[in-house]
Amino acid sequence: MIPEQLTQGQYDTVYNLLSLVIAAQLFTALFLVAAQPRVLPRYRQALLVSAVVCGIAAYHYFRIFDSFRDAFVTDAVGGRGTYTQAPGASFNEGYRYVDWLLTVPLLLVELVVVLALARKLQASLLWRLIPASALMIALGYPGEVASSDAVRHVFGLLSTIPFLYILYVLFVELTKSLDRQPPAVRDTISKLRILLFASWGVYPIAYLVPLLGFDGADAWVGKQAGYSIADILAKCLYGLLIYRIARLKSFADDPAFAEAEEGTAEGHASGRSGVQVPA
Repeated sequence: MIPEQLTQGQYDTVYNLLSLVIAAQLFTALFLVAAQPRVLPRYRQALLVSAVVCGIAAYHYFRIFDSFRDAFVTDAVGGRGTYTQAPGASFNEGYRYVDWLLTVPLLLVELVVVLALARKLQASLLWRLIPASALMIALGYPGEVASSDAVRHVFGLLSTIPFLYILYVLFVELTKSLDRQPPAVRDTISKLRILLFASWGVYPIAYLVPLLGFDGADAWVGKQAGYSIADILAKCLYGLLIYRIARLKSFADDPAFAEAEEGTAEGHASGRSGVQVPA
């Protein structure tokens, strides 16, 4: 339930978190687009998909931000005081679910692409993961907007089933893929597995905040904070790890490319220090 009032501190918390997510998603997307030449062509699709994910998220957070500002207003002088719901306006929680319906399948695509698995295995993974991710989001939304805790419990439980299935498939396949990956990449992929569990696990926790003994404005603000932090971890940090995997695999696949990139990095470093590197 959307609270009827927010204190100044609660309003500022949500306002600043939404601003943080917009900045994080937007500039991560720009970085991933600019970084395309830093990996081999076979891995650029993964970076491009990751940039699209962050771009979609940035757009939706702009919409969420506008919806939040329209939904809560104050008559206090200087805009500092208690915020109440504006007549005829309401915070649109649906923007998050539209975003997730688009971005979660794409997050799975970028992971499968960057691992460069056999085409048959890639197709098998995507056929299993994408429908499950869409089902997870679709089942979560009715519970999100429900006014009844019982309905929220039911749909939360139903959406957990495809959620656990996705994590199981990803963990199993990521573990199997380690032996087929270059040694330099294995540690990063292992960390990616941990990030998947840690960041994706924040979403159900945030979803359950209203059912964990919190109520009113505190529960709503906590839920918004949880979703915002999870989106930064699951999209921005995840995208940067995808970039690191792509770069390390590019170095392992093509020593000449690695040598050229390392030479470029040394040239930049010497230019900054004013020292010339001999040819």
